[in-house]
Amino acid sequence: MNQTLEAPPQILPNPNPLNNGAPHPLEKDPLEHLVTELNEIRVEMLELEASEFTRLSGLHHTQTESARNLIHYLALRRHDRRHIQEKLSLNGFSSLGRAESHVKASIDAIAGLLRRLTNKPEPLRVDDEPLLGYADGIALLERHTESLLGPKPPDRTVRIMVTMPSEAADNYALVLDLLKSGMDCMRINCAYDDAKTWSRMIDNLHRAIAETGKSCRILMDLPGPKLRTGPMEPGPQVVKWRPRRDVFGIIKQPARIWLTPVGLNELPPAEPDAYLPVRGKWLRNVKTGDVIKFFDARGASRSIRVVEPIGNSCWAESNQTAYIATGTPLHIIRAGMPQSILSTGRVGKLPSQEQWILLKEGYTLILTRELRLGRPALFDDNGKLLSPPRIGVTLPEIFDEVRAGERIWLDDGVIEGVIRSVNQHEIEVLITHTSPHGKKLRADKGINLPKSNLRLPPLTALDRQHLDFIARNADLVGYSFVRSAEDVRELQESLLKLNAQHLGVVLKIETQRAFEQLPNLLLEVMRSPCAGVMIARGDLAIECGWERMAEVQEEILWISEAAHMPVIWATQVLEKLTKEGLPSRAEITDAAMGERAECVMLNKGPYVVDAVGALDDILQRMENHQHKKRSMLRHLRLADHLSCITRK
Repeated sequence: MNQTLEAPPQILPNPNPLNNGAPHPLEKDPLEHLVTELNEIRVEMLELEASEFTRLSGLHHTQTESARNLIHYLALRRHDRRHIQEKLSLNGFSSLGRAESHVKASIDAIAGLLRRLTNKPEPLRVDDEPLLGYADGIALLERHTESLLGPKPPDRTVRIMVTMPSEAADNYALVLDLLKSGMDCMRINCAYDDAKTWSRMIDNLHRAIAETGKSCRILMDLPGPKLRTGPMEPGPQVVKWRPRRDVFGIIKQPARIWLTPVGLNELPPAEPDAYLPVRGKWLRNVKTGDVIKFFDARGASRSIRVVEPIGNSCWAESNQTAYIATGTPLHIIRAGMPQSILSTGRVGKLPSQEQWILLKEGYTLILTRELRLGRPALFDDNGKLLSPPRIGVTLPEIFDEVRAGERIWLDDGVIEGVIRSVNQHEIEVLITHTSPHGKKLRADKGINLPKSNLRLPPLTALDRQHLDFIARNADLVGYSFVRSAEDVRELQESLLKLNAQHLGVVLKIETQRAFEQLPNLLLEVMRSPCAGVMIARGDLAIECGWERMAEVQEEILWISEAAHMPVIWATQVLEKLTKEGLPSRAEITDAAMGERAECVMLNKGPYVVDAVGALDDILQRMENHQHKKRSMLRHLRLADHLSCITRK
């Protein structure tokens, strides 16, 4: 005999907290209200789609359905929908948290179930086009990913992209090892090296592909209008060496110095602690066991002992720390030989030391329009400041755009300041934040002006030169510092002139402006047959704020998935492993998060082959646990940034 046990009334939980303790979550009134709310969302979707009809009509045929779905998603995210999600979850329905790739189908499916539960008839609809369902959305994203990044690897769906170091041009084994370890896309940064070097990198890749039978695409990044610090005045011409000591100060190994005649450029057989060019033929007099004495740049008496002549050069060793300047006299001391018989040699021209500007909180820095050599601050003999430090900038156009009071970041965000004044020739910056002991600002360091309305050319003259090479040799072009739909259009028109419209276009989202314009950028790039997005987290974090970076990258992932647009997760992935050979715990977690993108990018480093193998393993493991992620549908401000674009 079956018996039903009832719990005491006083311990029953509130069955419907969103409805003030209503007796049951499936009562008709709340469900009917949900039907009404879902229908209102659907109407908003169709109205927004109708308003964008002209723009949708000009897209590439492979992108049309994705563009419509993106617009539907933007309509969904124009308001805070979290109360609807809670009601749906409470009643056992999908919460729409995974609806990015098939928005209208999700709305219609849930609304249909609710109507059947409430015995409501299906409404008459004027839009009878087939819906983009769950499987359709996934399939579209997979097709677009394969079109852009090549076929899916055997054991994972997320691709791995690797930035090439210069040595990849002459080190075939490195390229081969990267391909074997799991590289699916070679990235060449056109801000470095030259066309001859890039050609050798590509030749090595083609050879490795032929040898292994693996697939690998080639992405070439345009440098773009990167704002950087200019050159610095050369520092003093001096070389330093010192012996290696243990913790007690006892010498473990003397410093090894390579002495060679000026102009012969004889390379040492091993890496020296110091390279010392010597003028004339003086080194011909040197023999094993000779002691070479001199006074270093501090006036300290120092000596080195010759241990092995090799050709016209020789090895010498020193147990003393020394600072050697250009022109230092060198004297040979040989047992049993008067010093006066042996000639005096002199040190040849040494390379200048790198110069920098030390900046601390409260300091002033002058940025100059003319690209003159930068210099540190000048002080008098009493330490009084005579002139603040100065350095030029690579894009003088900013002088017409920036305003006093705007924030400025230098050297990847490690130095923060505010613009105090601007004139035709100089920008005065007050440093507001650095590390406690200050930071050294060097030449060729990035400058970010996230709050300034910079109108920089999207394609530089150098970019246009590179495009011809890229069109003939690459599969994808990376568009750096893209900011607007007009920028995208300019690149597409340039590719058309080169008959290279087949190239995949990767939009690098690395400025606050690009992030805010993401919906418009995506709709414009959908005029190309294949395209993708790179989350360039380095500059983007500086532009949007470190504290917002997690939120920003989530929003890019959502919007891109709604557009069925492949995403490349980039910047500082497994950076410690790549550079030092040992990963941090935090970067392993970060790499695992990359599974939510379609591709993860690694930068160059001595241990990059190990990093590719580790990333391959992490991605394979994560795919067994997670695919994308449920999101909460609060109001998304990006959804408000859809603007009408009129094409010529």
